[in-house]
Amino acid sequence: MADKSDNYDSALDGASRTVATFEIADKSLLMRFQSALHKTPSLVPLIVLVCAIMIFTGWLGPRFLPQMSLVFQQIQVVGILALAQTLVILTAGIDLSVGAIAVFCSVIMGQFTFRYGLPPGVAVACGLAVGAAIGALSGWLVTRIKVPPFIATLGVWQIVLAANYIYSRNETIRARDIREDAPMLQWLGLKPNEQFVTWIETLRGITHDRIRPNDTGQFLLDLIWQTKITYGVLVLIGLTIVLAYMLRSTAWGRHVYAVGDDPEAAQLAGVNVKRTLMSVYMLTGLIAAIAGWSLIGRFASVSPSASTGMEGNIESITAVVIGGISLFGGRGSIWGAFFGALIVGVFMLGLGMAGVNPQWTFMLIGTLIILAVGIDQWIRKVAA
Repeated sequence: MADKSDNYDSALDGASRTVATFEIADKSLLMRFQSALHKTPSLVPLIVLVCAIMIFTGWLGPRFLPQMSLVFQQIQVVGILALAQTLVILTAGIDLSVGAIAVFCSVIMGQFTFRYGLPPGVAVACGLAVGAAIGALSGWLVTRIKVPPFIATLGVWQIVLAANYIYSRNETIRARDIREDAPMLQWLGLKPNEQFVTWIETLRGITHDRIRPNDTGQFLLDLIWQTKITYGVLVLIGLTIVLAYMLRSTAWGRHVYAVGDDPEAAQLAGVNVKRTLMSVYMLTGLIAAIAGWSLIGRFASVSPSASTGMEGNIESITAVVIGGISLFGGRGSIWGAFFGALIVGVFMLGLGMAGVNPQWTFMLIGTLIILAVGIDQWIRKVAA
């Protein structure tokens, strides 16, 4: 036994003391950029947004930037729908019903107020509840009946559209009636800056006709007045911040990404996939209903034939794709959807101000969609 121990010790004494080292190949600048985009998905749409603003500012001159607040007004409905769509796409699904839910819930809010005489606040709450219920229906079809998300939400889209026209009798509630009897329904279309300026001027005893922005000699108040930001825009920004926190810093958010990346692996890791998907679809329906409330504020009236019911789905998906959210699920940022909606708004405003044919605008946006998907595939190679 002692001989074996001596042989072992002598073998160790004669062994090399050199520690093995592994050289890591230096990454090229392009590979580093690719890796940075993979770690921060919202970086691509942010870069595109900044470049677009710079290009249109150089092209149109100083008259473009003052109109940027109009972009926020134009995208407040589509932006909120894009946030809802992002949640589903992060789980590798898709929701084709968000636009129809928005319009139907706006009709619910209006009809519950004017047909049944409910207080506007109660009618809004009912509309939000209906949106969450429709989302729950989609979630039930996907999780329990195992219907593919595309088919499930396509069917729900058609059902909601039909219910919208049947229930509303295709009646439009006029802006004047809402303004006089239920102004709360139009609240998300009000401009807090105008209310603030009016309040300040009332306190100071200043009287001006501010039907249009004008030079009153009060530079700061004039500047605030001309900033066209509505409560709907503030809700869009607030929702973006809240959802970004939920997805990044909560267990629920990590579960959403895990389900989108690999549902089977997520299930094995202890994630309740069905419950996560159900919560995503319910939250999507609720946010779509908020978009419906914003729709009333944006156009001041309640119309069952609003184009958002048909086009809202495509517009929201466009914003999500341009925002760098992967259609394969599991990768993307809620800020990307926000920037994607802004990109679409900037291009539509800039090309419109330049007098470009609208068809060229759609062609450019289509090109951006294809480029965004191509860039996503290129970025995914980092993880491969």
